[in-house]
Amino acid sequence: SYATVGHASPDLFNAAQEEAVKKISTFSSQAISNTVWSYATVGHASPDLLNAAAEEAMEKMSTFNSQDISNTVWSYATVGHVSPDLFNAAAEEAIKKISTFNSQDIANTVWSYATVGHASPDLF
Repeated sequence: SYATVGHASPDLFNAAQEEAVKKISTFSSQAISNTVWSYATVGHASPDLLNAAAEEAMEKMSTFNSQDISNTVWSYATVGHVSPDLFNAAAEEAIKKISTFNSQDIANTVWSYATVGHASPDLF
């Protein structure tokens, strides 16, 4: 993928954003997580996509596994896109699934909440 190799292609990411926003309701939890991770990794600002993905993620949060949760909050923290409702929903789900988090999931999640300054006393 373009994100994995660090190749920013603004025209491609802009075009993909338009389609993703239209089809976000069909995305699985992994597809949502992978999409926002890709945009964060290449540093491509996409507020419309991130807003749509946050809304969809909140609706599907019960289907997110530990990696989906940690990668999603990491992505929002990395690009500095504030979404308190998403972080609240992710914290609630993380509490339920905390025994499934590996060390990387925990580290990414803690870093993400600290980076955006989002308090979650029940999670931490």
